[in-house]
Amino acid sequence: MSDIGAAREGALREPVWRAALRGATDLVLPPVCIVCRAPAGSHGLLCGPCFSGIEFITPPLCARLGVPLPYDTGEPSLSAAAIATPPVYDRARAVARYSQTMRDLVQGFKYRDRQEGLRLFGRWMARAGAELLAGADLLVPVPLYRSRLWGRRFNQSALLAQGLETLTGVRADCFVLKRTRRTASQVGLSAAQRKRNVAGAFKVAPPRAHAIAGKSVLVVDDVITTGATVEACARVLKRAGAARVDVLALARAVEPAALVL
Repeated sequence: MSDIGAAREGALREPVWRAALRGATDLVLPPVCIVCRAPAGSHGLLCGPCFSGIEFITPPLCARLGVPLPYDTGEPSLSAAAIATPPVYDRARAVARYSQTMRDLVQGFKYRDRQEGLRLFGRWMARAGAELLAGADLLVPVPLYRSRLWGRRFNQSALLAQGLETLTGVRADCFVLKRTRRTASQVGLSAAQRKRNVAGAFKVAPPRAHAIAGKSVLVVDDVITTGATVEACARVLKRAGAARVDVLALARAVEPAALVL
């Protein structure tokens, strides 16, 4: 079911007073698409053209990296990239490819404080990461360095983790991981440069170490590009005693060459 259809179904179950209040609000602030600002069916949704521009990642998937595979073998399969360079984390999943519409959504959320899509993002991530969430003990967002957090006023990964906590009941702890130094922006860096940039940039906060010992931890981030950041997080979590570390993101870059042998 599309998000527009889901909104309509929800409206049928809505109390009369709430529907009336929502109608009055829509007269003052008509709902618009969270990407292009065209008229939309409800607040916090996308218009039809923008929704169709999102390239959702669906099975068949690489069992480790979560990238789409060209065909279904009928059993868990690995991509060429996962075989050539197995990740530190156990499994990763993402909602959609980091193509133009998804990039507009993520960058508006991350850099322009456009948070009206948070509930929608949470639903998408809960669906894409259902397998990981089913076995997770704790949600841990990728942290920002304190000066960047002060400048931005929020950590987008923490907001996503808190939204998932509300939807799924899996507890989120935004203080397990700390960023020990301010790293350069990863935008424009090669895979090797990204890896060097975040090397040693994270640690587990000592007072929180007991919370992850022997636990299945799900790292939450907005975008996976080369995977350098989530790999660095997974490495320190496993060193601190996490039994399993999976990763869930709103979007991920997918390189065609990584898909097949």
